[in-house]
Amino acid sequence: MASIEELRDARIKKIELLTEAGMDSYPASVPHDYSIKEVKDSFDQLALTSEEKNVSIVGRVIVVRGQGAILFIVLQDGNERLQAVLKKDILSEDLFTLFVNTIDNGDFVSVTGSLFVTQRGEQSILIKDWKMATKALLPLPDKWHGLQDVEETYRKRYLDILMDKEVYDRFVMRSKIVKFIRAFFDNKNFLEVETPILQNQAGGAMAKVFETHHNDFDMNMVLRIALELEHKTIMVGGYERIYEIGKNFRNEGSDPTHLQEFTMIEWYAAYESLETNMKWTEDLIKSISIDLIKKTVFKVYDNDGNVCDVDLSCEWPRITFKELLKNDAGIDIETITLEEAREAALKWGVKEDEVKRLGRGNLLDKIYKKSSRGKIINPTFVTDFPGDLKPLAQQNENGTAKVCQLIIAGAEITNQYAELVNPIKQRELLVSQSKAKEGGDEEAMDTNDDFITAMEHGMPPMTGFGMGIDRLVSIFTEQKNLRDVVFFPIMKPRE
Repeated sequence: MASIEELRDARIKKIELLTEAGMDSYPASVPHDYSIKEVKDSFDQLALTSEEKNVSIVGRVIVVRGQGAILFIVLQDGNERLQAVLKKDILSEDLFTLFVNTIDNGDFVSVTGSLFVTQRGEQSILIKDWKMATKALLPLPDKWHGLQDVEETYRKRYLDILMDKEVYDRFVMRSKIVKFIRAFFDNKNFLEVETPILQNQAGGAMAKVFETHHNDFDMNMVLRIALELEHKTIMVGGYERIYEIGKNFRNEGSDPTHLQEFTMIEWYAAYESLETNMKWTEDLIKSISIDLIKKTVFKVYDNDGNVCDVDLSCEWPRITFKELLKNDAGIDIETITLEEAREAALKWGVKEDEVKRLGRGNLLDKIYKKSSRGKIINPTFVTDFPGDLKPLAQQNENGTAKVCQLIIAGAEITNQYAELVNPIKQRELLVSQSKAKEGGDEEAMDTNDDFITAMEHGMPPMTGFGMGIDRLVSIFTEQKNLRDVVFFPIMKPRE
């Protein structure tokens, strides 16, 4: 079997043959009247006129079969395919021979001819002229087996898409889901905004940051971990409803349910309540399920890789964080001390080095994730998390915060707040967070003076929401690994 290098060399020699025949292997443009989809959608009508006026289409050569005076070629354009028929008595001998001697699977060609239906009922185009559109130097994967190495599908996603219709359709569906989400908020008179990815100071979430350096200003910067602070600052300017779909970066561990670079939507609405927030969340996700996907039960993988059926059409119950920890871990979050939280966390398998440096809120969150969250399968709103875990939300008198998370198959899908707009209380909470960070809690927040200054100018009462797009798409496309719903997942370079 020839090596890849030998196959590549052979194809380069075919470029020389094309050049000698006066045909450009990489022209700037080629004849192209219709896409293959357009041809198939209007085949009967176009076939009537193509005898008098030939049509030109462009496609990638996927299959060439036959020999002698007739060849059958399968052309692919996007996710559509059409048969092209090459007959020696229709083309000049030079063009026929050039095609036979230079065309390989993977090449893009422009073919011009008339449309007809074969005796077997196959819609086809009879080639009367052809041009090379792009000469491929490397072969496609085996058409029957595709890419067998999972890592290779991530490193060469373009081949995975090309050879696997299910993968192609999955990314089309991702685009449709994002479009649907935009339309949902546009129809509620939200304004789409853009905020910076490169920041002086990260905020809006508890996470480790990616650090970088601004050479021109000679200052250290970070990649954003959330959109929240900038969005709430924009609300000071008088906008009542805003949203953004954008990239966030968190320098934390990788697994099938977590990516360091991921896409989120966040939105904020003035004068609306957390109750309305939860209603809109349920409306949005159920609408995607019913109106776009056309089904309501999905096979979803939990954090352990087990598959379970999730029914989005059922009633979405609500339960407090306090109730869950009381029922599943025997913990009263209102009375437990930091030392008791550390002891409990160790019992639940939290690593000792984490226990030593994490604050009380983060310890309770670790216990919740190990004792309770994984048990929640169908959509459930978990409310009233510990206040020191949610310093950007309104605080309840019992030490909890006015927040909720939507949990599906043991995974957090949304974070939703009744937003804190009191600058005095906000400074107090962020100062407390900063002290926890100084004590070793790397995920605790810093005090952000610019944000508090904006708040002091007057921030309207509001509710806000954050949701991972990748995780939502993985549910709707029934994928186990978030890498399977992003075009270019981060991969460690091969040695």
